[in-house]
Amino acid sequence: QVQLVESGGGLVQAGGSLRLSCAASRSIFTIYSMAWYRQAPGKQRDLVAFTIIGSRTNYADSVKGRFTISVDNAKNTVYLQMNSLKPEDTAVYYCNAVVLPAKNSYWGQGTQVTVSS
Repeated sequence: QVQLVESGGGLVQAGGSLRLSCAASRSIFTIYSMAWYRQAPGKQRDLVAFTIIGSRTNYADSVKGRFTISVDNAKNTVYLQMNSLKPEDTAVYYCNAVVLPAKNSYWGQGTQVTVSS
């Protein structure tokens, strides 16, 4: 089991920045991968960024060069630094963790990000 608690969402003007945090209830080294997804009203939940712990990261084309996913091992926390925000980044952002060997997937409660034009 992994509990994930997100924080850091809010309202920001276009061009601004936010940093989302996702704190895991167990050591980050016992988790295979962590990711951020987002879901805008009336749309499907889409992958924004993911990291295989201790290995590679990947980003959706729409956020490359603007968003950065990072891990603080000591705090068992994953961050999503979001810069140059656009109104189309408005969504509820969800943290996800995958644990081996069963590839069980866990979700946080979501945090709202609203970017005004």
